[in-house]
Amino acid sequence: MLIVMRQDATAEQINAVAEKIKALGFKPHAIPGSERTAIGITGNRGSVDADLFELLPGVAQAIPVSQPFKLVSAEVKPERTVVNVNGATIGGESLAVMAGPCSVESEAQILACARAAKAAGAQFLRGGAFKPRTSPYDFQGLKEEGLKLLALAREETGLKVVTEVMSPGSVDLVARYADVLQIGARNMQNFPLLEEVGDAKRPVLLKRGLSATLKELLMAAEYIASRGNYEIVLCERGIRTFETMTRNTLDLGAVIVLKQLSHLPVIVDPSHGFGLRYGVIPLARAGVAVGADGLMVEIHPEPERALSDGPQSLTLPMFQELMQQVRRVAASVGRRI
Repeated sequence: MLIVMRQDATAEQINAVAEKIKALGFKPHAIPGSERTAIGITGNRGSVDADLFELLPGVAQAIPVSQPFKLVSAEVKPERTVVNVNGATIGGESLAVMAGPCSVESEAQILACARAAKAAGAQFLRGGAFKPRTSPYDFQGLKEEGLKLLALAREETGLKVVTEVMSPGSVDLVARYADVLQIGARNMQNFPLLEEVGDAKRPVLLKRGLSATLKELLMAAEYIASRGNYEIVLCERGIRTFETMTRNTLDLGAVIVLKQLSHLPVIVDPSHGFGLRYGVIPLARAGVAVGADGLMVEIHPEPERALSDGPQSLTLPMFQELMQQVRRVAASVGRRI
């Protein structure tokens, strides 16, 4: 259920509706809009009778929400959400670009990537300090030392830091260094972790799971929103199909569907979506063309020496070329970087 308040509703009337929701055993979620406030209702105590709210002072209407993902649904908030990360935005007219290495390996490496990303026009520095790897013998990341190096790169370049958090117990540590908390594909349905980042009240980048449906992705986002954190960015990063010639199959149609169903911004990760660097630039162009709100791209000064994901990492000159091409596509669809 969504309670839409009148444009002239007072703070007291909005609070009265929230208290009524609580008294019924449900949880209210205030969703401010450009013209009026709406209040979403969540809980597991059955259906809600619209008549209980439609006669309350300040209420314009009570609308049933058909989707199981209530708070992230476009039914609840028709306006597109723009996530503001300390002045850098994701959503809206401007495209957000996140670039950096798969893993933070050294000070020289992360600074080289950050400087190149900044020079080319990116607003965010991505880099893994904690790395979930398929093999326990692969490089697992520098952990807190990697976080410190990301913070050092941010201090020099001003780029906002996006890095992965892998467990509920490490959320506080990562949040001390990161501007955006990333939930990786393997953790998309780690529900205790989703709840913890929801409580952290820090912007969250939620990647689609390797075999997840779009409904499952949106329900994972709902876990975060249900804790009061609505600063969520969805990421299509490719799914596992029967095709073996590429690492994954980048589902660009998902961008269109997600933006139809949800008000959250959606970005594309062509690096993981293809797995080979020669396909990253074409898919980045395509992602922007179908309406993605941004890109997440892996870059490395020496991809052939990378400790993880070298084959899909762009060289620094290749990333500059990507940005030039993407700018042209963005302009053709009414976007800019």
